[in-house]
Amino acid sequence: MRRVLVTGASRGIGRAIATAFAAHGDRVAVHYASARADAEQTLSVLTGTGHVLVGGDLGDPVAARQVVESAVRDLGGIDVLVNNAAVAPGADNRHPIATTPYEQWHSTWRRMLEVDLLGAADVTHGVVTHLIERGAPGSIVNVGSRGAYRGEPDYPAYGAAKAALHAFGQSMAVALAPYDIAVTSVAPGFISTDRQQAKLDGPDGAEVMSQSPFGRVGTPEEVAAAVLHLSSPEARWSSGAVLDLNGASYLR
Repeated sequence: MRRVLVTGASRGIGRAIATAFAAHGDRVAVHYASARADAEQTLSVLTGTGHVLVGGDLGDPVAARQVVESAVRDLGGIDVLVNNAAVAPGADNRHPIATTPYEQWHSTWRRMLEVDLLGAADVTHGVVTHLIERGAPGSIVNVGSRGAYRGEPDYPAYGAAKAALHAFGQSMAVALAPYDIAVTSVAPGFISTDRQQAKLDGPDGAEVMSQSPFGRVGTPEEVAAAVLHLSSPEARWSSGAVLDLNGASYLR
């Protein structure tokens, strides 16, 4: 039984990841920023006992530290960290450079970088400090994006933050190997979360599904399965890897 902190676990990919760890017999700290009701729903579907909720805006460095402290206290420690929390692309934060006013451009970049990159870095620092103080091995899995490689012309801050998250994970893999802490990342393509269902059901849905030769998009459960494997002792030699999860929709 491991103690697992999953950030951004109130719905979508994060909920699927929390569910997979719980089904594996692990205890999970379900993190949320503001959607407590959604996080409580995640908690209610987890198998097993001993799971907890931890809230906090990871764009705030003080809150990020408190999230780790709360998870350590309530779980009795952390063995696995999944950095999944992110400000995801949406209609309210679209920012193509040619048509976005400077003030909106600046605020969108700041917010995405604060949560998607700096928040993950701050939580990682807290968990790593805890693991080193315990003298314990651990695993960290970062949830990046295909957009880090393919480009995100309408959401450049998101693509840049995810590319930086991948690079951060590789730096940490080298830095933390002497402490027996493995660090990997996944780079999902388009995933059929609740948030994306409207696009899949709309006029662009067929084009999105045609991006993959499988003729569909990925599922949160497929991402969760990969994260669960990469966090396992059997995948330790994968430390430093970034695993593409995009159904051959983008090859590099």
